[in-house]
Amino acid sequence: MVMSRQAGRNGTDVPAECAGQDCAAPGNWNQPLREVSGAVVVSGLVQLALGVSGAGGWISQRCGPMVLAPSLSIIGLSAYKEAALFCSASWGVALLLVILAILFSQHLGSCRLPLCTWTRAQGIAVETSIPALRMFSVLLPVCCAWILWGLLSHLHVSGDLQGPAIWPLPPANSSLPAPWLQVPYPGERGWPSLSSRALGVGAAMGLASSMNSVCCYLLCPRALRAPALPRHACNRGLCTEGLGSLLSGVLGGVSGTASSIPNACTNSLTQAGSRHSVQLSALACVFLGLSPRLAQLLATIPLAVHGGVLCVTYTVAVGTGVSYFQYANIDSGRNIFIVGFTLFMALLVPRWLGAAPGHVATGCVSLDLFLLSVLTIPVFVTGLLSFFLENTVSGTVEERGLLSELAAWKPGAGETCPLGSGSEASQVYGLPPVLRRLLPASRCKAFPFCFLCPGREEERRALVEGSARPGEATGLLLKASAVELESERKLSEPESRKWNSAV
Repeated sequence: MVMSRQAGRNGTDVPAECAGQDCAAPGNWNQPLREVSGAVVVSGLVQLALGVSGAGGWISQRCGPMVLAPSLSIIGLSAYKEAALFCSASWGVALLLVILAILFSQHLGSCRLPLCTWTRAQGIAVETSIPALRMFSVLLPVCCAWILWGLLSHLHVSGDLQGPAIWPLPPANSSLPAPWLQVPYPGERGWPSLSSRALGVGAAMGLASSMNSVCCYLLCPRALRAPALPRHACNRGLCTEGLGSLLSGVLGGVSGTASSIPNACTNSLTQAGSRHSVQLSALACVFLGLSPRLAQLLATIPLAVHGGVLCVTYTVAVGTGVSYFQYANIDSGRNIFIVGFTLFMALLVPRWLGAAPGHVATGCVSLDLFLLSVLTIPVFVTGLLSFFLENTVSGTVEERGLLSELAAWKPGAGETCPLGSGSEASQVYGLPPVLRRLLPASRCKAFPFCFLCPGREEERRALVEGSARPGEATGLLLKASAVELESERKLSEPESRKWNSAV
């Protein structure tokens, strides 16, 4: 959409026609799709660069409560238009999904039902102490709402209760049934086109998706009461998403890979923090991608179901963002200005540029598209402004919500976070066994593995805390800066106890 708007310079959403010798060729009818695939490739390179260089972990470590609170809040509030549009297709179906999700997750969350489990030692067994309704508090309402819409369609029930189900899809090749299995390969629909427009939009996509992913990384530990996210885990996540976007663009995909806010918020409702669930969902997505017939089945899900899911999940993002205000002095004039200014500008700037994109005209197509893309994303504007003001405007430790020089509460500080001890964090965010065998300790010290392995945070923590390696000596006298930091830590102990009791 940003590409088409920039080409017209009139603010209308009319797709730009491709002109030139490359577009005139018969085989280049899909030039716009190739350009979008090129933008996906560029976004993957940006994500990969942020992860390999360690910039993603560095940014996450410096995101205090005054950065996370407005960012997560605006993420949830920015989806209200799409949620209302989807729910308007069938308010009855959407309302049923919302009511069932609230009933299962909040009222019947402690209700335990028998559930079949399987282990290598015991085989198939029936567990009666599993909160099944809470674990499936999103899946069961989706299935019930989908079945209800199917029954209403079969009975030819008309009226606002049912409404239109899905938007009509293009009827191209509708006479040919979709195959059950189709393996994509690079260059099947043409190689990605790295034009100037693709470079600008791709860079904006990479930055925006990386910021969205970092917010997801910081939201999940708080929702699941898990140890805080260390920097190496954040860097590995961005690298993985960058590789996924590169693969998607090479295969001709028109969308990259990024963490999903609804999925992260679903973890808060279901409290299912098992890695096996993520691995199974990843295998299911790969299988659906290889089977167009099954993927076509998912396209029949009514829009009202999608709207109901957005209403349930994005509210968790808003609530999580608001909950971060308790750890900072919200009565401070500094914090009131940061929150009000960032939220207001996050709503004003995208609205202004969306109505008149022609105001961004620097003379360079790539730069124009980059600025227009990033400034029309509310979460990017909020995160950028709050991060800049939080780290430039002077404020006390109590105002900013920081506990001590170790920043014990901060989500990027790794093992020092009071949400969990160092051993717990290393167990949760440690390298998988396969990578542990492929990356020995000697290789983890070299670039770029030094930003992807957990050894770097452990060594830095040992140096900050004043511990020494075996056979080494440490100074007996404290430096002046260390004395000041120690006094700040003593003054901030009440806030630390407050955080521990809160989480």
